[in-house]
Amino acid sequence: MACEYSGRVRDAFRRRGHDAISCDLLPTEVPGPHYRGPVQDLLTDGFDLMVAHPPCTDLAISGGRWFGQKYADGRVDRALAFVRLLMDAPIERWCIENPVSLINSRIRRPDQIIQPWQFGHGEVKATCFWMKNLPRLQPTCCVEGREERVYLMPPGPDRWKERSRTYEGVAEAMGKQWGEAALPAVVEQLLLC
Repeated sequence: MACEYSGRVRDAFRRRGHDAISCDLLPTEVPGPHYRGPVQDLLTDGFDLMVAHPPCTDLAISGGRWFGQKYADGRVDRALAFVRLLMDAPIERWCIENPVSLINSRIRRPDQIIQPWQFGHGEVKATCFWMKNLPRLQPTCCVEGREERVYLMPPGPDRWKERSRTYEGVAEAMGKQWGEAALPAVVEQLLLC
């Protein structure tokens, strides 16, 4: 699980017998297999599935008022290059997760947009998935109480960290639907000249 310090997605797959590891520049929040370092160190290690959570600070539309400066100093271009690096990784199946962001307009539209309230959390936070060889994640528990808790979080030194943590219900759905079920066969694309 690329760019994941919480271990939630990693552990959802491990509970289903997968040899999953989280990777982030930050230490993991919970004990478990975790590589602390750049994900580039692991991209060619033969993984068959990657769920990646690239930093959204320089990509999310919610921070659009700062895009002028972020374009000027190259942060947007570096962030998009990192997303492209993840998408180009030699891994058969992947999901890249991010909020509504510049990925939508500068790389490609998402394959799916989910909400936490579809997975047991009474909150609103549009989350985009760009996927390769994975089925759409099916809602598991639609609930009422649609609050904007994440958006309304007060400022603070750890606000970015709290806002980026994967919801348990979403992590469990990924583990169950992509880690338990038989996934469709990966069909190689043939280039016809």
